[in-house]
Amino acid sequence: MKRQISQLTGIILSFALLAAGCTGGAGGTAEDDGRGEGVSDPAAIAAEWDEAAHTPLGKYPKTVEYTLGKISGANNSNLPVGDTYENNAYTRYLREVLNIQNNDVFELEADGSYEEALEMSIADRSIPDVLVVSGRDNLETLVEAGLVEDLTTVYEECTTDAIKEMYASYGEELLGSATFDGKLYAFPNTAIDDGHMLLWLRADWIEELGLEEPRSMDEAMQVIKAFVDNDIAGNGQTIGLACSTGIIAGSSETYGVDGIFTKFGSAPEKWVLDDNGGIVYGSVASETKEALRYLNQLYEDGILDSRFLLRKTDNIDDLLINGCCGAVFGRWWAPNNPLSLSYSADNTAEWKPYLFAEDVENQAQTFESYDEWMYVVVRKGFEHPEIVGKYVSAIFDYARYEDDQYAAEVNEYFAINVDPTARPMNINVDYVDALYRCGENLEKALAGEMSVTELSGLEKSYYTTCQSYLSGNLTTANGWAAYASRIQAVEVLNSAGTRKKPAISMGSVDGEIPQNLQDLETEAFLKIIAGEEPVDYFDTFVQQWYDEGGRELTESVRDGYRQIGE
Repeated sequence: MKRQISQLTGIILSFALLAAGCTGGAGGTAEDDGRGEGVSDPAAIAAEWDEAAHTPLGKYPKTVEYTLGKISGANNSNLPVGDTYENNAYTRYLREVLNIQNNDVFELEADGSYEEALEMSIADRSIPDVLVVSGRDNLETLVEAGLVEDLTTVYEECTTDAIKEMYASYGEELLGSATFDGKLYAFPNTAIDDGHMLLWLRADWIEELGLEEPRSMDEAMQVIKAFVDNDIAGNGQTIGLACSTGIIAGSSETYGVDGIFTKFGSAPEKWVLDDNGGIVYGSVASETKEALRYLNQLYEDGILDSRFLLRKTDNIDDLLINGCCGAVFGRWWAPNNPLSLSYSADNTAEWKPYLFAEDVENQAQTFESYDEWMYVVVRKGFEHPEIVGKYVSAIFDYARYEDDQYAAEVNEYFAINVDPTARPMNINVDYVDALYRCGENLEKALAGEMSVTELSGLEKSYYTTCQSYLSGNLTTANGWAAYASRIQAVEVLNSAGTRKKPAISMGSVDGEIPQNLQDLETEAFLKIIAGEEPVDYFDTFVQQWYDEGGRELTESVRDGYRQIGE
């Protein structure tokens, strides 16, 4: 791997030199114009270059190519056959609207391989023209090394008013995390409010067994018990509530049981505000003990999958495909992943989301740092640093909200479940409440209360898909997933009447949990849930956690947070 990365950094340098030679500039000749118009007015061409360089959507008279460190996605980001990371709906749109084109130096998934390529690039002081950086620490390293451009003027001149409003919806801290000595050095990713974790149940199984729809979490658990007791899948194959050994759904887990913890006001794996107004690690809070007690009872009653300790994610996927599982926790996008697996295998499988208001009334107040945030930076000396502001404006404003002429293919990607990692620069910029805005507008349009012409391009794409699904003309998993996620799930989130509390910023405070404490936590939680240790073993775990480094870590986090306000 190290040999591959060394080769990559050599490629980075080669591409950087190549980009410098093939990037257009304001002094282009008539032949440089590239529009097939013969001799053109040099002053007019210069004016076009100037407008493009200082406006959000001005189009370059000649293609501006840039080298890119690309974060790829699994399964080629579900791109349609024939599309690549350098030639897809996004890149074609960007060429049409702005006349920019990415040349990817490397295409690696956001795991150790991408991080190693990033670290080697920084060490060699040879980064691509544009790069997505994971973590504020890496961003700070680049800034201090003088490797990236000041983007303050780019942000002011080359982002639309809507983009500025989107960033403003998160408060000052988000852009502030990319600001050093009053200068903006990166465009940060935004994290829209995804709402609470939902419980997804097989509604067709509820109807088949003649059960009442649950009105509380306790009733929902009894519904799952009925699934198992009646072996509704047949042949003794029915399992209870799906659960991975990770327990908490994060960046690497699909089948968490976060909703149970939320029910008890617990937020494991997060730093939270305690009753005394101080910071505490959520996994060691007393509320977490009560959630584990409840999960242990679910396990003893056969409601939680009795073999969850032996399951891998792929195995649970297979259980969905084979119709053996009728209960999972998941976010609003669960119909896309993993429930589309179930629907693709059996389109009579009717999954329905549930969220009970009483379970989210006493939600924990969490903290958030920027230590794992994603930022787009531009290589120091690149001739056209403004392309990142123009990119953000074109993809996240113009294509979504205004452009009806060229953006159809881009917006269609959402309907056919192409992963956002297909975009050249792997960030998202949107309003903090974008999910709710989209859902509410779609509902109004489908009900005839809002003209389709008032919808954004993204919303029109979903509207068309949802309408086709509801009329019976679209029976694919993608059609169902669009309706279930954007309409049904958002309706349930709104009906609970309580939106998630926005996280309090920890800035760049290092709250990362060391591996030894992570392992201690996972082992303790699994033992308690599976009954290998009594629930009171939680107190032993907490003491160990503090003794083995948790006490010093907590004090460090508290001190760091206090310094933010000073």
